[in-house]
Amino acid sequence: MNRHQHAKLRMRIFQLFVVACGFFISTISWAETIQVGQFSLGHLDDWEEEIFNDQTRYTLINDADIQYLQAISQASASGLVRKMTINLEKTPYLNWSWRTDKVFENNNERLKEGDDYPARIYIIVSGGWLFWKTQALNYVWSSNQVVGSHWPNAYTANAHMLAIRSGPNQQQQWRSEKRNVRQDLKTYFGKDITEIHAVAIMTDGDDTGEAAQADYGDIYFSSE
Repeated sequence: MNRHQHAKLRMRIFQLFVVACGFFISTISWAETIQVGQFSLGHLDDWEEEIFNDQTRYTLINDADIQYLQAISQASASGLVRKMTINLEKTPYLNWSWRTDKVFENNNERLKEGDDYPARIYIIVSGGWLFWKTQALNYVWSSNQVVGSHWPNAYTANAHMLAIRSGPNQQQQWRSEKRNVRQDLKTYFGKDITEIHAVAIMTDGDDTGEAAQADYGDIYFSSE
């Protein structure tokens, strides 16, 4: 191999090295995200209201240049639903922020008469035509259950509740959350679910007859 061929070979190796490094850097720094609720940008058009017992009022609030979704329930129960398919093999992590104005007092959330939450986010897995097979995992701001505790919903065994925050200690403070939804669905429903079909939020007080208020920040799924 002559000098020219050596130089050409070294250049080719260098080019491959640069390309490989660029690919490596982009791989470790790039994370896919799927936007669900862009309340900070004033986007609410893709959400549909579902009313169970009177209407909880959902309003976009702009406070000191921070925009978020505010929910106020006067002994009411209605939620907002965003129907969209999420591939949990690619983006399993749900990210959101929220805060509560106050929690409920002395309600037993494991019974129907106490099944109210100042803030909650649903992950919905559709059963299709077999609607009775639709399942929902609820991430809740509990009034009195210990953080990390979980229980079947008081009204249906197809819904499961998981306390992410609890009690009044962090009221009126924004809190950011991140959950591996695919892992949580496997843990609480016993099967590897790789796709969900809707996300919902609800602030309700119809069972206790009390008022509740919560604020929701942006919601999105991510690959890491």
